[in-house]
Amino acid sequence: MTQIPPFMDLLAPLEQSVAQLAQTWRPDDPAYKADVYRQIMMQMSYGYFAFFHATAEHPDWAPLWNPVYTLQPNPDDIYLYCPISSDYSYRISGNRGTVKMVTFTTQLSLSGMPWDNDLTGEYYNDIDSGDLQVEPDGSFELILGTERPAGYSGNWLTIKPGARVLMTRYRSYDWVNEIDPRMSIECLSPVGPKPRLSEAEILERIDHMVRMPERCQALFYAMQNGIRDRVGVNVFEPVKLGGSFTRQVYLPAVFEFAPDEALIVETELPEQRRYWNFQLNDPYFNAIEYVYRLSSTNGHFAKLSSDGRFRAVIALTDPGVPNWLDPAGYTEGTIYGRWYDCSSEPTPTLKRVKLAELRDHMPADTPVVTPEARAEELRTRVRACQRRRRW
Repeated sequence: MTQIPPFMDLLAPLEQSVAQLAQTWRPDDPAYKADVYRQIMMQMSYGYFAFFHATAEHPDWAPLWNPVYTLQPNPDDIYLYCPISSDYSYRISGNRGTVKMVTFTTQLSLSGMPWDNDLTGEYYNDIDSGDLQVEPDGSFELILGTERPAGYSGNWLTIKPGARVLMTRYRSYDWVNEIDPRMSIECLSPVGPKPRLSEAEILERIDHMVRMPERCQALFYAMQNGIRDRVGVNVFEPVKLGGSFTRQVYLPAVFEFAPDEALIVETELPEQRRYWNFQLNDPYFNAIEYVYRLSSTNGHFAKLSSDGRFRAVIALTDPGVPNWLDPAGYTEGTIYGRWYDCSSEPTPTLKRVKLAELRDHMPADTPVVTPEARAEELRTRVRACQRRRRW
C-alpha cells in the first residue's frame, strides 16, 4: 500500500520555483517577487489540466496556456493539449469553423508536455487546415496513428514511435466574426473503461504539478535572457525553431523604455503573408493581459501606414496613433512577432523616442486615434475575446 505523505510535504518543490527569481532581471525588486509568486500559482493552476485531465488511452482536450496567460500564448490562438501514444490510433472529427487556420502537431515530449518538445523534428509531424480535406459545410475527419490504414485516402497524421503529445491550435485573425472549431478526439484502439487513479498515480501527478513552475521558469527565463545577452535590448532576433514550429519564424526582442518614452516598431511586410502578428509579454515570459488591454495585433486588425509599412507604438499611455501596443504598466519585457507561411521574413526595428516627440518620428499623415475611437476599439476586443473558447 502506498504511503501518503503530509500534503504540505508534497508542495516543498515549489521553493525551487521561488529560487528562479535569481534568473530574472530584477531579483531584489518586490514587484518582481510578487509577480513571480503570481506566476508560480498561475502555472500550478494550469498543471491540473495538464496532468490529471486525460490520458493517451482516454484522450480529451485540455486548455493549454490561454486561460492563465502562462508561457507566452499567442493571443490569436486557442491552444489545446491532449496526451497521445504511438501505441494507439485516434480519430479527430467535427467542424473546422471559419478561423484563419487550425493546426495539429504530434511530437515527443519527455515530460509529456508541449514545451518540452522535439526541436529536431525527429518525432514531429503536423498538418494544418490548408492541407486538410474539408467538406463544404466545414466538417472533416482526421486519422492519427503510426501506419496509414490500408486503402484509406482521407486526412492522415503520423504519430511517430515515441510521440506523446498532440497540440492543436485554433488561430483566428478576425476575433469578432470568425467561428472556432468544434471537434472531438477518440481512441480507435481497444481500451477498457477509464480507471480510477491509484494512490501512486495521484502522487506522481501532484509531483509533476508542483515541479512544473520551476521547469518552465528555468527554460523560459533562459530563453528571454539569451535574447538580451546575444543582441541587447530593443533589437529583434529572428528565430526559426524547427520541430513543431517549422512553418513559423519568430521575431523576439527584449523591450525597454522609460515612462516618458515610446518604442516604435517598424517593418516592411512580406508580399505573400498568410499570417503575421505582434504581441507583448511581461518580464517573466507571460503574455500581457490581452482581453482588456491592446497588447497585441495581427494582420487583420493592424493599420498600415500610407507607405505600406507596419508601424506600432509601445507606450504606457495611449499615444493617439494606430496600432498602440499597451504594455499594461510594464516598461520592460519581450515583444514577439510571427511570420507564418510568408514569402519573406523581414526583420523589424525598434526605435526609442520621447513620447512627447512621437509624431516627429512617424509619417506626417499618421492618423489621429481619438479617445472615443480607442475606447470602442477596446470594447470590440473585449467582446470578441470573451466569445472565444479559452478553457
